Amino acid sequence: MDFEYSPKVQELRQRLQAFMDEHIYPNERRYREEVAENARNGNAYAAVPLIEELKPKARAAGLWNLFLPEAEYGAGLSNLEYAPLAEIMGRVMWSSEVFNCSAPDTGNMEVLVRYGSEEQKQQWLYPLLEGKIRSAFAMTEPAVASSDATNIETSIVRDGDEYVINGRKWFSSGASNERTKFFILMGKTDPDNPNRHKQQSQIIVPKDTPGVTIVRDMSVYGNYHAPKGHPEVLFENVRVPVSNLILGEGRGFEIAQGRLGPGRIHHCMRIIGQAERALELLCKRVVDRVAFGKPLAEQGVWRERIAESRILIDQARWLVLNAAHKMDTVGNKVAAKEIAMIKVAAPNMACQVIDWAIQAHGAAGYTEDFPLADMWVYARHLRTADGPDEVHRNAIAKHELRPYLNR
Repeated sequence: MDFEYSPKVQELRQRLQAFMDEHIYPNERRYREEVAENARNGNAYAAVPLIEELKPKARAAGLWNLFLPEAEYGAGLSNLEYAPLAEIMGRVMWSSEVFNCSAPDTGNMEVLVRYGSEEQKQQWLYPLLEGKIRSAFAMTEPAVASSDATNIETSIVRDGDEYVINGRKWFSSGASNERTKFFILMGKTDPDNPNRHKQQSQIIVPKDTPGVTIVRDMSVYGNYHAPKGHPEVLFENVRVPVSNLILGEGRGFEIAQGRLGPGRIHHCMRIIGQAERALELLCKRVVDRVAFGKPLAEQGVWRERIAESRILIDQARWLVLNAAHKMDTVGNKVAAKEIAMIKVAAPNMACQVIDWAIQAHGAAGYTEDFPLADMWVYARHLRTADGPDEVHRNAIAKHELRPYLNR
């Protein structure tokens, strides 16, 4: 198994790193200031001028829609080729949007590319590909354990040429942003179907449809993550055309599985970039800081943590590359165990490495002077996003036990 980056990927990595050095890292403070300025002006969820300024530059540099393997729509990269690029983008929390590679838009674009009708592509996919609008995914619900997607209660009922939607979602990431124009919503069209995996459907709901109400934004460890937000959204007698249904009734679970495979590996790729940057910050800190008469770097506990961090990061990276390789060669379904493994391993690894980096920075690690606190929140939330650790561990165990149970 050869994970050596191809010349094409090496060249893209160099261009992407150069763009990050010129446009992203020097503007981290400006980004925070513009988000704060939007909030002071009464619209915390407005577009950030810096992002809109950098998008045309990224596109001109050929660093646009890198995540899509379909060359007709994106860069035509495999999962294995995209992995090192996602890792670089992941080093700064907001940078993926500059390259039109940020969730949940990436997942929604993948759904529309693979399952959408031509009408749906014209109305929603192409504006997303152009970076003109943003989108949200409405799946998680407050009233049920959404780790089991078959629990979803939101109803989608056909009434003539329309579907009527009723339900309550939350943590619909990105839905608060003023540029978000639609949801892809998962609900039940056939709640009495004996096959629990055929009860669900997915449907496009324009955000400005009557009956769609943003109830409140949800904080994540006290942070509201403007300008995207993770709001609670109420759908009351929301009517959309039948043509907004994706793929067909009862196909929602199938679409979700197709969507979440790439989504999970993209998250893991990005979080490795964050862990790598956290380790760099840790190393710089312990070299510069003196305690009890000598630099922290000369104290055994910090050398042990640095060594363990390197081991953990590289282990996670190779697991991710292996999962990407399997997705590319045998498909997402066959690679389900490997995808589940990285979804557990990568966020847990990042939580530990980032925590050590915060500890090395002392009180400064909790502040916005460094990106570590935001990194930790993202890494910790990723242990539940796209399925909690417990669900993935259970899936891994099922794969391991299968040959023994079928003897």
